[in-house]
Amino acid sequence: MTVDFSIHQDSEKKWILAGIAAILVIVLIIPLAYIKFWQRINQRSACLDQGMGNASVFVGKEKCRDCHRNEYEKWQNSDHDRAMEIADSSTVLGDFNDAEFIHNQVTTRFFKKGDRFFVNTIGQDGEYKDFQVTHTFGFSPLQQYLIPFEDGRLQCLTIAWDNVKKMWYALPNHTDDPGDWLHWTGQGQNWNGMCAECHSTNLKKGYDMATDRFTTTWSEIDVSCEACHGPGSGHVAWAQAPEMGRKAADNFNLVVQTRDMTSEDFARVCARCHSRRASIADFSHGHENIMDYMIPSLLTERLYYPDGQILDEDYVFGSFTQSKMFLNSVKCNDCHDVHSQKLKRQGNDLCLFCHRKNTYDTANHHFHKKMNKGKESKGDDCIQCHMPETVYMGIDWRADHSIRIPRPDLSKAYQIPNACNAAGCHSDKSLEWTNEHMSSWYGKRKRPHYGEIIARGRQGDPKAVLDLISLSKDMLFPGIVRATALSLLSSYPSQLSYRALETALSDPDALIRQTAISTINILRFDKDATLIFPLLYDPVKAVRIQAALGVASIKNLKLTKDQQRVFESVKKEYIAAMEYSGDFPAGRYNLALMYHALGQDDKAIENYEQSIRIDGLFLPAKNNLAMLYNAQGKNEKAEQLFIQILEDRPELYDIAYSLGLLLVEEKKYDQAVIYLQKAAGGLPGRARIQYNLGLLLQFRKKEKAAEKALLKALSLEPNNFDFLFALADHYIKRNRLDSARTVAGKMIQLFPDNKIGYDILKYINSRSGPWKK
Repeated sequence: MTVDFSIHQDSEKKWILAGIAAILVIVLIIPLAYIKFWQRINQRSACLDQGMGNASVFVGKEKCRDCHRNEYEKWQNSDHDRAMEIADSSTVLGDFNDAEFIHNQVTTRFFKKGDRFFVNTIGQDGEYKDFQVTHTFGFSPLQQYLIPFEDGRLQCLTIAWDNVKKMWYALPNHTDDPGDWLHWTGQGQNWNGMCAECHSTNLKKGYDMATDRFTTTWSEIDVSCEACHGPGSGHVAWAQAPEMGRKAADNFNLVVQTRDMTSEDFARVCARCHSRRASIADFSHGHENIMDYMIPSLLTERLYYPDGQILDEDYVFGSFTQSKMFLNSVKCNDCHDVHSQKLKRQGNDLCLFCHRKNTYDTANHHFHKKMNKGKESKGDDCIQCHMPETVYMGIDWRADHSIRIPRPDLSKAYQIPNACNAAGCHSDKSLEWTNEHMSSWYGKRKRPHYGEIIARGRQGDPKAVLDLISLSKDMLFPGIVRATALSLLSSYPSQLSYRALETALSDPDALIRQTAISTINILRFDKDATLIFPLLYDPVKAVRIQAALGVASIKNLKLTKDQQRVFESVKKEYIAAMEYSGDFPAGRYNLALMYHALGQDDKAIENYEQSIRIDGLFLPAKNNLAMLYNAQGKNEKAEQLFIQILEDRPELYDIAYSLGLLLVEEKKYDQAVIYLQKAAGGLPGRARIQYNLGLLLQFRKKEKAAEKALLKALSLEPNNFDFLFALADHYIKRNRLDSARTVAGKMIQLFPDNKIGYDILKYINSRSGPWKK
């Protein structure tokens, strides 16, 4: 992709020079402080969880029980306590008395051999086999079962026990195809990488990419005291000392601060598990920022509706940090008992602990009756309106923690759900009916919502770019919302977008900085090393490793010895982080990105191929591998990969565009027209697609269709010189000189310093000789 930086060149040079001057000062002053920060972080992280020196080590929950008996008893039999257990008669809830479950004509049988539990079902080779169940996973409202394999893997069976109805059932993502990533023997159901870190204490994944094996360990099998409070030996030693002989100790010699915390601090404690994320390291209680070991997911189309409501499971962090509650210092433990995980109060009483009963628990606020036609109504229930629930895993209802006001007006405009028309409420009513009532109760005026901007950004609306930039800069909005707006600029490759991304590189929020540099990397702008290189010194790991990828992709970059040393150090961090995730297709994909940037294409191809091996439907790896094959002149291989992607996902119009351009390169023009037309129809706001389609149609003598496509491109970007030139050329070649004269006049008006417009007009006026481009 090429980007035109020629417009307003003089003013941009002044801005860039000023930016370089400022950055050079930062480069000279900040790195020393950052390096010291690194050293402190790394030393603390290494000591805490490895037991080096005088640092605390894990001692187990029994050491906590005597002094904290009340908390211990609350914790017993909680979701954390029952998160994972050895399979035996006291922990297994499912029916293993030779029970059969038939689904899609596949029979799965559950049985026992003595004290051991077994399942007979289809394995990874497509054949029925007996598998021993060694562990249980969860207990309410469902229980899953883990099966060990020789390479250290534990796999989650996708037929689970419904502990409410007391029956076996297939999870919604269940598949009987052993080649599918989501098959119970596939990586999508692998306990070591997908589940383990949040169901046990002090878990170390132990994945070896070279052998593709796991040696996963934990200090306690469930989510115990030290999972949240950190390794406890220092606290235990302090507590066991005579009271008068105890040395002064910060936080009672506990590693993790769990009192006198802000909502942000508290959310960070819970976020390591209660978030959708990409893990880049084993969790350590020494990390000062969650993005030293994970990257939280943004409000992507797969996980969230445009307004931030949950679509897929989000485990709460991503939704809660959008809420006014979070922004006004409400913490997890204001509603939940942290040891039992139960709500502290039931019904509206939970909300009325903070909100005034005579203002909010009245018909003047919710406009609903407590009883309706002799039945209890849910219309006065705070949670039903402000935290609507969605069912996951087939039977597990989970509330949306963004705690929002229902907006049925957005439902109509952007196909977003709302609590009013949800199942169990007014699902039999129309949106018009709901909006009429909302307007009569609360007024017709509606507040602007960031969901409208995100929806337009997802749709590729050309007019959304300025609103996305404005949203990304507005610190009154949650960080996850601002970062999402930045990420959507990847669909708007322009100087405006690049400036916004450059500004975001210095944002105080690490998620904003990380998103900015990753979006710059996606857009493949001609990067300015003076803007990106300082991020190699960022105190947050996720930011600096993304910067390493950016720096690696800058061609002909000359570094001093010290700069090269820093780059090599962070590059190793990047590779280690992605090798940690090498059991996932995305980990291998990210490794391939780095190796390609470094010019090591053999390693890049190897990792793209491994990514596809892990998940045959991981399309980014197929796309990039096709692009790499194309660069190497292996166009047949590239063509086949693009065709595979479109067979699986025909709605991926960007891929159709890439395939169309590849087919042009292969001189398969008629096939190229088909795919470029598909791309132009699916992405009607992408001017460059219309332009290339017009040029191809012109070449194939499809004159009317070519003119239509070129006019469409120009209507989307009326000030684009290339589009104006192409249209003038089209008219002149067809002797439509009056039309060409109009276009040439526009070129002169918009680009008075470019002589091409004058040359075209001169030719038209001369009316002699054939026009040649």
